[in-house]
Amino acid sequence: MLSRLRVQRFIHSSLWLLPVGCLVAGVVLALGALALDRLTAYQLVPSSLTGTPSDAQTILSTFAGALVSLTTLVLTVTLVAVQLAMEQFSPRIVGALLADRWSQLAIGLFGASFVVVVLTLREIRGSDKGTVPGASMVLSYVLMLASIIVLILFVHHAGQGLRVAGLIDLVGDRSRAFIVREHGELPVVSAGPGEIVAAGPGNVVRVDRPALVAAARQADCVLEMVPVMGDFVVGGAPLFRVHPRTSSMPTADAGAATGAAARLQAGDVARHVLLGPERVHTEDLAYGFRKLVDIAVRSIAQPFNDPTTAVQALHRLHDLLRQIAARPLPGGEHRDEDGVIRLIERTVSWDGYVRLAFDEVRLAGASEPQVTRKMCAALTDLKSVAPPERQGPLDHQLRLLTAAVHRCHEDEEDVVAALTPDTEGIGSGADVTVAPDLGWVPDVAAFGVRVPPR
Repeated sequence: MLSRLRVQRFIHSSLWLLPVGCLVAGVVLALGALALDRLTAYQLVPSSLTGTPSDAQTILSTFAGALVSLTTLVLTVTLVAVQLAMEQFSPRIVGALLADRWSQLAIGLFGASFVVVVLTLREIRGSDKGTVPGASMVLSYVLMLASIIVLILFVHHAGQGLRVAGLIDLVGDRSRAFIVREHGELPVVSAGPGEIVAAGPGNVVRVDRPALVAAARQADCVLEMVPVMGDFVVGGAPLFRVHPRTSSMPTADAGAATGAAARLQAGDVARHVLLGPERVHTEDLAYGFRKLVDIAVRSIAQPFNDPTTAVQALHRLHDLLRQIAARPLPGGEHRDEDGVIRLIERTVSWDGYVRLAFDEVRLAGASEPQVTRKMCAALTDLKSVAPPERQGPLDHQLRLLTAAVHRCHEDEEDVVAALTPDTEGIGSGADVTVAPDLGWVPDVAAFGVRVPPR
């Protein structure tokens, strides 16, 4: 038993075993094709397809050189992925990268194709009136086409695998597969009566709202989507809550909710929500804010210490907030043709966007005058365009920023310098004022996510 497990472990962890197997298969295929050509006196494939011996030698020589370059490329990308994983993530993830079947298959196919091409070149005789092994040439053409396809797929696979989400999913999927092998396919379901759960894990990247409204109308109920767009949903967790159309949410009668859910096909409803391995910009504005904030925070942190990059990210965050400051944000209520609410989803409020843009940058960059000046300038400008009902979150951020700067600088003049709005690009000598210290107010309980009233 242990011997068999050792063999299996050796097979799964060896980077070279599959490529060597492909090389052996390439030798066997090449020798078989050459034997077939000799048996048929090199007449099996017409010369109109193979070309003259000179043409065949030129094509195969070019292909052989390209295969050496492709093999080098695959090995280089594999080593870069290993180095990146060791430096930025964890040395313990290297084993999973070395056992990647796509890389092994690409190396093996390119190596096998090279062997076939070299053995075929040896069999070509003469220049214009000589013999060309037709079956071996056809085999070389097939391997040439397969190598091009595998190269394209490998580039896509390598690009996906070098992403942070790709490496995390690699480990997560393998661990999840182990749990399924040991305990079966059924996930741990945490849903209550009248809830529809997610079949598998993933981020909410797309929602087919018209289809969900139609399904709720047909079942005469109201669907409440539990996760926010972009949220990660674990397998078996609630994806929707089903409410009777006449109920007041969220305290609907459990029996009525169960009856409404029974009229729905859970699989048909869940398939209208697309779960992906990572967030996308398609319907998720907050994801754009998140990436800009990540850039800003990372640029401030050691060993980078590059506040100018953080300011550039703040420029774009400022621009995005200014674009939505006076505009109505998408509501979470979706109605059918009769005006009846059929779908309710949580959306990010103005307060949520403001906190997402400034909270983490303020905490990470309160000691950087360049960053605090830009934040002060952005908040002051946003106050000039935001309607009265949206002034509160901006005032709150100014108070928090002022308090953070006071904690980082003891000298009052340094505080004034750190809170003087940056006037770069506005003109020299502009009169600016320091944001007043209005005191501290309690923070909001939720992170800016609002559920539309019903």
